[in-house]
Amino acid sequence: MIKLKDKNLKAALCYVGVWVTGLIFLLTEKDEEIRFHAMQSVVTFGALTILTMIPLLGWILAPLVMIFSFVLWLVLIIKAYQGEKFKLPVVGEFAENQLKKMK
Repeated sequence: MIKLKDKNLKAALCYVGVWVTGLIFLLTEKDEEIRFHAMQSVVTFGALTILTMIPLLGWILAPLVMIFSFVLWLVLIIKAYQGEKFKLPVVGEFAENQLKKMK
C-alpha cells in the first residue's frame, strides 16, 4: 500500500473521489484535520448525490446541482491542498459535531 506523508495532499484527496474517498479516509485516517475534510466530503457530496436521486425534483435540479458540485469540488480540493481548514457554512459544523461523537 502507498503511504502518503503530505498532510495537505491527504486532505485534498478526501475530496477527489467525492464521498467515496472521503469515506475511505474517514475510516483509515487518525489525523483529526484529515478526518474533518473526509467527513465534510462524505456529508456534502453524499447529500448532493442523494438530492439528484429524488424522483422528478432531483432530475430537474440535476444539471444545476452538477455544476454547483463541480465548482464546490474544485474549491474544496484547492483549499485543502493549501492547508486551509475551509468549513462550509452548515456542513462544516455538522461534520465537526459528528467527528466529536465518533471519538
